[in-house]
Amino acid sequence: MRTDEVLTLLQDAAAEVIEPRFRALADDQVDEKGPGDLVTVADREAEVLITAALTDAYPDALVLGEEAAASDPGLLERFQAAEHAFTVDPVDGTRNFVHGSPDHAVMAAELRGGVVVRSWIWQPQHRVAYVAERGAGAWRDGVRLERPPLGEDLRGITSRRSWLGRALGTLRKLETTWVCCGVDYPKLVEGDADYVLYRGTKPWDHAPGSLLLTEAGGFVGTFSGEPYDARAPLPSGLVAAADRPTYDLVQGLLGALPGL
Repeated sequence: MRTDEVLTLLQDAAAEVIEPRFRALADDQVDEKGPGDLVTVADREAEVLITAALTDAYPDALVLGEEAAASDPGLLERFQAAEHAFTVDPVDGTRNFVHGSPDHAVMAAELRGGVVVRSWIWQPQHRVAYVAERGAGAWRDGVRLERPPLGEDLRGITSRRSWLGRALGTLRKLETTWVCCGVDYPKLVEGDADYVLYRGTKPWDHAPGSLLLTEAGGFVGTFSGEPYDARAPLPSGLVAAADRPTYDLVQGLLGALPGL
C-alpha cells in the first residue's frame, strides 16, 4: 500500500467506527482492561478494520494491534522477532476519547528489520494528519515539518503524576502532556514542548511518533541512554526530545525523579 493509502485506511476506519461514538458512548461500550486502562467498542472495531486491510495487503507481515496484544500476550514476543511488522493503535488517548476530549488519534507504524520506516498519525477531531517516512521527512497535511529553534527555557512535559511539578536540575518544572502520544509527539515536533518523559513504552504508542520526531530532527532514547528501539524488550522509560543535545541533558538529570 502506498503511504497515502494507509493514511486513507486510518481515516476511513475513524469515520466509520470512531467518530460516530465521540461523545456518544453508552456505558456498556466502555470497559477496563485493567485499573484505569480503558477500552471502547470503537478501539476494538477500528483495530479489526485496520488489521484486516493491512493483513490483506501484506499477508507475510505481523500486525501488532494494542487490543490484540491485550488478549494474546505472545503477540508482542512474535512482533519482536518479525522481519516485517506493523503497529496499530486504533484509539490512542482512549481516556480522552471517553471523556469527550478531541485529543485522541489513530496511529500506525511500519517496521522492516526492526526499524520504523513509515508512520501515520490521524487526529480525527482536529482533522490533522501526520506522516513520516524514514529518510524522506515528516509531514503535516502534506507540508514538510521542521522543528523550530529551541528557546533558552526548555519546557518538559510528562503524564506521570508523581513527576509533575518536579524540576530536573535548573530546568523548569515538569508540566502535563496531552495524555496521548498521538498528540504529544506532533506537539513536540511543532515546538509546543521541548522534551517529554514517558514511563510507558509500548511500541504502538511510540513507534509512530518516534519516526515523526526523528525525521524532524529530534531524538528518542531510553532512560538508561540507548536510542529507542521499538522491538527491544520494554525499557524503563523514554525521553523524546527536540534534538540530541536536549536528550543528553535531560537523560543525565533523570536521577532527580522518584520511582526510577
